[in-house]
Amino acid sequence: MLFPATRRETRYGERIVRCFSDRPANMNDVFVSAAQRAPDRVALVCGDLRVTYRELDAKVERIARNLVHAGLKKGDRLALLLGNGVEFVYAMLAATRAGLISVPMNIRQKLPEVEFVLKQCGTSGIIYDAEYEANVPTRETVPTLRHIYAVGEGRGKSFTSLYADSEPAPFPGVTEEDTFCLLYTSGTTGKPKGAMLTHVSTIHSLLHYQGGFELADGATALLAVPASHVTGLVGIILTAIRVAGTTVIQRDFKARQFIELASQEKINFTIAVPAIYNLLLLDPDFTTFDLSAWRVAGFGGAPMPRATIERLANAVPNLILCNVYGSTETSSPVTMMPLGDINKAPNSVGKVLPCADIIVVDDEGREVPPGQSGELLIGGAVVVPSYWDNPAGAKAGFAMGYWVSGDIGSKDAEGFVYVFDRKKDMINRAGFKVYCIEVESTLAQIPGLVESAVVGKPDPVLGERVHAFLYGERTLGNETAIKQFCSERLSDYKVPDSVTFLKEPLPRNANGKVIKSELRALIAD
Repeated sequence: MLFPATRRETRYGERIVRCFSDRPANMNDVFVSAAQRAPDRVALVCGDLRVTYRELDAKVERIARNLVHAGLKKGDRLALLLGNGVEFVYAMLAATRAGLISVPMNIRQKLPEVEFVLKQCGTSGIIYDAEYEANVPTRETVPTLRHIYAVGEGRGKSFTSLYADSEPAPFPGVTEEDTFCLLYTSGTTGKPKGAMLTHVSTIHSLLHYQGGFELADGATALLAVPASHVTGLVGIILTAIRVAGTTVIQRDFKARQFIELASQEKINFTIAVPAIYNLLLLDPDFTTFDLSAWRVAGFGGAPMPRATIERLANAVPNLILCNVYGSTETSSPVTMMPLGDINKAPNSVGKVLPCADIIVVDDEGREVPPGQSGELLIGGAVVVPSYWDNPAGAKAGFAMGYWVSGDIGSKDAEGFVYVFDRKKDMINRAGFKVYCIEVESTLAQIPGLVESAVVGKPDPVLGERVHAFLYGERTLGNETAIKQFCSERLSDYKVPDSVTFLKEPLPRNANGKVIKSELRALIAD
């Protein structure tokens, strides 16, 4: 890993954190620097469209000017209900230049969900793909919504009207601690909360990705996850811009198209969930493509099956798998596996990055010794200051400058961090703790499995029993075979007591997280 020097700084009035001493002033400076260093390099590839940094900078300038001339001012929120495409990047960068706070939204959200977010943050404007118009509220239901732009034929003004030439606009200056964007949490335990990613927290995440992945200037990334998610936005799009690189945009993930693009565009890095890598390996022609340029494959959100690691190593010998752990509230990565070290600690999520911090505490909030498990509290320059206009959420979610993650894990003497489970998802089977993620990691070794989820099933005698949901591209066997497979690899109390074979992928919320409450409801009776 290659990182700049660090120093201690005071942030958000009270937090003393490690920061990189040499860093860009704000997110617009990150983009301007890339455009100046490599004006003729391709910044975006989307279908047949290729956009250079010179062209992207000109487009961003025109859109930003027109947003300001339309009456939007510094700090106004601009929602982006846009799928993966160049318009998302245009709008996000233009909002940044104009001093606005962009609010990327997942296109899977429905009208009530979109309306809640727009009202909660007092959105002044929205740019949306016309195909999602049914989920866009009116000005009558969201009184603050004054500016509506549609990509395609919709009731809003045409987004292309913002491409017009106009007089220069007085763009406001921003400070490092100003909010860069609002990313709303998944809301699995209540209403979504708007995490306030600042310029300084986001910049530190970009420097972590750049140094941790050891990215060269001009590196090419493939975007196959939603651009509105912290991984797609920060880990891929903005990290590629940081190194004046190229983002190859996949509108919707399709395994064969991913492989073809990775080969054609000579991608160097990407970040995805393990299920995507499993689907790539299921393509019978995977090994026939030239993927020699693909150097780093980041993953997170779930454990990577050992079998997948081995198969990828055989299929793409130059590829380095790198586990990354983070969240919306941490502007993305907090830990990262040092390149090439995945076999040293295959069950670890890596080591804490330079400008992040993790402490492990017991139920009384006392730090525990290395190797002992507890709840992970996360601090550092990457952690957001708070949730937007949500004092109750901030009080519950932050303590002593740390974000309370809700994850149970540990940190060993060598600094490797392990994440066992969500605190609320841990199963108590007759007094024995069962970490769902450990069972899911074992299930992931089953040939043909795409994804699994383990939940606790209420039981009058044991309290809870272990229940597994499995989804595969082909027949995975029967319940007896699954139990036998697990019993050879797990303690008896961790072996699933019952199994459900799903015909469809696991239910997920707008941010792509598995909705275990829906799975529990399926077996509640």
